[in-house]
This record gives sequence, structure tokens and C-alpha cells, in this order.
Amino acid sequence: QVQLVESGGGSVPAGGSLTLSCERTGYISAPVQMAWFRQRPGMQREGVATIYTARGHNIHYADSVKGRFTISQDLSGDKTRTKIYLQMNNLQSDDTAMYYCATDLSFPLRSWLRAEEYSIWGQGTQVTVSS
Repeated sequence: QVQLVESGGGSVPAGGSLTLSCERTGYISAPVQMAWFRQRPGMQREGVATIYTARGHNIHYADSVKGRFTISQDLSGDKTRTKIYLQMNNLQSDDTAMYYCATDLSFPLRSWLRAEEYSIWGQGTQVTVSS
């Protein structure tokens, strides 16, 4: 069974940085699309960044994070455990949210950053940016 576990959230001042990690357990024979989403209080879940786990191809970012966030993959080669990261720099108060890791066994997806395209989700990790 595929499971996702996020870590790395925390509280930082505006302008600070954090790196989130998402570890996928459970064997998957083929590469899959993995993504980071976030949900701010009172708002819908929104896509932040996504990556295809075939050596880090097919990367897409939301416009709001381009140039500040970087998604990457741990290329250790262990197919039973895949890890992706979200390096977040120059964090602002608008980045305060619960961040979720997501994946789906289908490829290609109809939309890379729509929550409805992903069927497997982690529990989330909180990021709080103080101004």
C-alpha cells in the first residue's frame, strides 16, 4: 500500500527558508507524478509544485512560488521508497498554510496542479511565516 509522510514544517520569520520532505513508501514499478499542495485557512487546496519521479522530469510550479520554491527528488534508486523535497526560500506570510504531499498512479494527469487529479495524500505539515 502506498503511503506518504511529510516532514519539515515549522515557524519562520518572513524572508526565511524551510525544506519540506515527503517520503513515499510502498513499491511502485513505474515513475509517478508527485506534488506539493497547500491549504490556507478558509481557502481551497492549491497546487504548489509537481515532479515526475523519472529522474526529476516534468516539473511545474504555481506562479505564486516560481523563483522561490524548488521541488526535487532523492535519486537514491530505491524503488520501495521515493522522497521528494520542497525547498522554500524568501517565505512570506501568504505562504502560511498546511502543506500536503500527493501522488497518483495514473500518468499523464489531465492537469498537473489540480488536487482532483491526485488520489493519494499525506497528512500534511504546517508552515507558519510570521511578518
